[in-house]
Amino acid sequence: MRLVTFLHQGRPACGLVQGDAILVAPSSPYADLRAVIEADAVAEFARLCEGSGERVPLEGTTLLPVIPNPGKILCVGLNYETHRRETGRDVVENPTIFTRFADSQAAHGQPLLRPRVSTDFDFEGELAVVIGKGGRYIARDRAMEHVAGYSCYNDGSVRDWQRHTHQFTPGKNFPQTGAFGPFLVTADEVTDLDPLRLTTRVNGQVVQDTTLDHMIFDVPRIIEYCSSFTPLNPGDVIATGTPGGVGAKRQPPLWLKPGDSVEVEITGIGLLRNGIADEAA
Repeated sequence: MRLVTFLHQGRPACGLVQGDAILVAPSSPYADLRAVIEADAVAEFARLCEGSGERVPLEGTTLLPVIPNPGKILCVGLNYETHRRETGRDVVENPTIFTRFADSQAAHGQPLLRPRVSTDFDFEGELAVVIGKGGRYIARDRAMEHVAGYSCYNDGSVRDWQRHTHQFTPGKNFPQTGAFGPFLVTADEVTDLDPLRLTTRVNGQVVQDTTLDHMIFDVPRIIEYCSSFTPLNPGDVIATGTPGGVGAKRQPPLWLKPGDSVEVEITGIGLLRNGIADEAA
């Protein structure tokens, strides 16, 4: 199934994507997609949508981030060998984790904003994992049972602010710099992540291209590690890292500027597209 969060009659809503339409439940006990996941009610919610008869064209509908209100957004840095090498970072035994705030997210089709204080705005195409069943100290061999589904993520980076100190947080949390979408593909539709191809394009040019089996730390290991230091809750989001090819490490650097278009595509998951605009003065 493909689930989506969007604006419906001026208010946030969620629905089921079928073909070129969104099926909307006329009345639902669930306030948003996070609530659907928390209630372990994805199948029930899909039935409500299918039985409603209300269809909204997907084309032209204003989408919102898949989970607009996650309790946590945990991001994995340096999780592909190509990216670790291009940054010159040391080999590590555990994942590098930093956080994003919910209000730093943008939706599919919404512009990403280059902040007023920087021109060093970079792209990072990634797989996003949405937690379905919460837990603490989740064992690696049970980790995938805790996944609700997957989406595309562009973990946009304001590089000079990211480099102010050893802490990544400032450069990763400017408003509307990280894109999440277009929809959630439920875990039952993805039998094997390894062969899925992650491709990032800037203005149609391929700048990142790999398969997900090239992650240094795979999804079960990331869930095991993160759930050891913090409880994972339904609706939490994990952005699993970007491969080599980021703009900062190109010669000359490839910084995103107003008018550019960035696409993050993962086979079987979707295509996330955003334009670039300057933050308002």
